[in-house]
Amino acid sequence: MFRVEILKSLHRVRTWVFAAGLAALGVLPVIVLRNSPEASGGPAFFDQLRQAGLFAPLAAMALVQPFFLPLGTGLLAGEAVAGESSAGTLRYLLVRPVGRVRLILSKWSSVMAEVAAGVVLVALAGLVAGAIAMGVGPLPTLSGSTISTGGALLRIGFAAVYIVAGVSGLAAIGLFISVMTDSGPGAAVATVALGIVSQVLDNLASLRSIHPFLFSHRWLAFVDLFRDPVDWTGIIHGFVLAAAYTAVFLGAALVVFTRKDVVS
Repeated sequence: MFRVEILKSLHRVRTWVFAAGLAALGVLPVIVLRNSPEASGGPAFFDQLRQAGLFAPLAAMALVQPFFLPLGTGLLAGEAVAGESSAGTLRYLLVRPVGRVRLILSKWSSVMAEVAAGVVLVALAGLVAGAIAMGVGPLPTLSGSTISTGGALLRIGFAAVYIVAGVSGLAAIGLFISVMTDSGPGAAVATVALGIVSQVLDNLASLRSIHPFLFSHRWLAFVDLFRDPVDWTGIIHGFVLAAAYTAVFLGAALVVFTRKDVVS
């Protein structure tokens, strides 16, 4: 079932359009910096990109995380089940020897696989662009020390894993909404909206008491991987948040869908 979902996504034009857009975003920080040498600000690691090309994949991932990654996750998760229902194919999926639990888990896994592929694409595009424009060498940390090229690549890889894990809860929320409606676009928009609202609330100082419980609260904690020593507090909190939201909403999606009367 998982393989079927991946093959279906590979035959969609929007998949390749979105992939091309992500690749373009991956090289955008390098292009901006090369054409505007005095530019400052921007996503995390943007200013440090002048020091080493290995900061390019980090700047690229930080660029896509606040909006483009939740957008893609929301679209994929929101349409996962509701899209099948609105197209009239959900009933036929269940006619085959595919249990409802297996179907939900396969849908969530395929969403996460596609999100992971997108993050890897962004990181690779940024890495290649940064290497060509700035070269590859030891990476200065945010604390002033330097780590080797191999160590930097390992941390970049772990940062990518953390970013993907961070939106796993949002994917579960989207799947939960998806099993409760027959409107794929409606479920997708609702999921993306929740991702945006969570980030807005996370930036309101007056609501700091709820910040630790928002699923987006630690999305940028991967920055701490590039301190010396690494500050694991935010990273661990982020993994716990992602696991909690995934468990609760994926479980809720399973409960709702196993009891749902599928008529289309």
